[in-house]
Amino acid sequence: MLKKSSLALLGAALFLAWNGLLLLFLWGRPGAAPGPQPPRLPPGSRLLPAQLLQLAQDAEAELRLQRELLLQIQQLSRLQHHKTPPKTPKPPQKTPKTPAQEEQEEQEEEAPVIPVLVLACDRSSVRRCLDKILRYRPSARRFPVIVSQDCGHAETAAVIASYGAAVAHIRQPELGDVPAPPEHRKFQGYYRISRHYRWALGQVFRTFRYRAAIVVEDDLEVAPDFFEYFQAVLPLLEEDPSLWCASAWNDNGKEGLVDAGRAELLYRTDFFPGLGWLLLAELWDELEPKWPPAFWDDWMRQPEQRRGRACVRPEVSRTMTFGRKGVSHGQFYDQYLKFIKLNDRFVPFTQMDLSYLKKDQYERFFLQQVYSAPEIHLEELQKDSGRDSGPVRLQYRGRDSFKALAKALGLMDDLKSGVPRAGYRGVVSLVCRGRRVFLAPPSDWTGYDPSWS
Repeated sequence: MLKKSSLALLGAALFLAWNGLLLLFLWGRPGAAPGPQPPRLPPGSRLLPAQLLQLAQDAEAELRLQRELLLQIQQLSRLQHHKTPPKTPKPPQKTPKTPAQEEQEEQEEEAPVIPVLVLACDRSSVRRCLDKILRYRPSARRFPVIVSQDCGHAETAAVIASYGAAVAHIRQPELGDVPAPPEHRKFQGYYRISRHYRWALGQVFRTFRYRAAIVVEDDLEVAPDFFEYFQAVLPLLEEDPSLWCASAWNDNGKEGLVDAGRAELLYRTDFFPGLGWLLLAELWDELEPKWPPAFWDDWMRQPEQRRGRACVRPEVSRTMTFGRKGVSHGQFYDQYLKFIKLNDRFVPFTQMDLSYLKKDQYERFFLQQVYSAPEIHLEELQKDSGRDSGPVRLQYRGRDSFKALAKALGLMDDLKSGVPRAGYRGVVSLVCRGRRVFLAPPSDWTGYDPSWS
């Protein structure tokens, strides 16, 4: 705009200058009207009439050009002044959602909320646990993360706080010792853990009022389909009263003892596995009034709590533990736990029909599969080259027989209230030398014997 104004002023100045020159010429012509005369030019400096006339014509032509230029500048100035201001661009319209997208959003809104309760104490390595949980969870709304911290360990608290709003950080208020019998003083850690579990589960089900929860400890790493698995098995717990939990853990899930190519396989087990497990609020209503002061997991394995119910567990574990040091001082870690195979292949459990895990269907299929498999001796299995890949059965007839076979196969051979780890109706399923093997009691099995513990 300033540039155009300057051009207008320059044009006007040229216009006036040329008109002054023309008047000067006219005053100097013979017969000019009387009036004041311009000063005479010095001798020898007069211009010839023809030259003056040409000069006047050139001046008039130049003045016409300048006048036209001045008019154009004025016209442009008026146009610029009256120009319509640019319209504010409208924001782009949202792309209409497809029916499939709308249905997916509705399903997301209707899906149950299952919080993940992470029990922490003094391990700053809880970051490894939380990183994987937050990485693999498909929805923050459906799977809120609650970290309950005991011990008051400042470094661990700082790690948890670093996640900000991504996790809820709650603190167990009682940090002192728990009253225990004198002979149990060395087990004070187990008493504190049991107290922490009771308080944290109470917060989830009483204070926050959730209907189900996944329980994880701070030394567990989860698999990519950890949430997919629990989301799929939740309806089973709600529909089948013979199930009381679902676990991400296979106690005998060492590499070589599982079929990693069949990661979709799920089982019922009478043994409470823990190590990443799902329970309903109704179960907590039952357990809370009688919650034990210590050794809560072994207490869960007693027949008084289990009451003939089973858990769901996977062929390939969806959790692994990296916590060698703890109150158990690494018991079983170097021999078993550090070798547990963590699933690395996503299985779309929510798109699968899992009704085969309901008690009646499962027992018809599973027991028929077990007892139709040919019985062989351990020596035959150990000599087998793996060419015959059909399932086989190893039979035990007592506690010592079971423990000897379990040890020879590389299984965990301890029993809790007479129940073998990962067992269902006394049967433990495993893979040995590439073959499916069922370590099983006789077909007339009548129940567990707690004296086997």
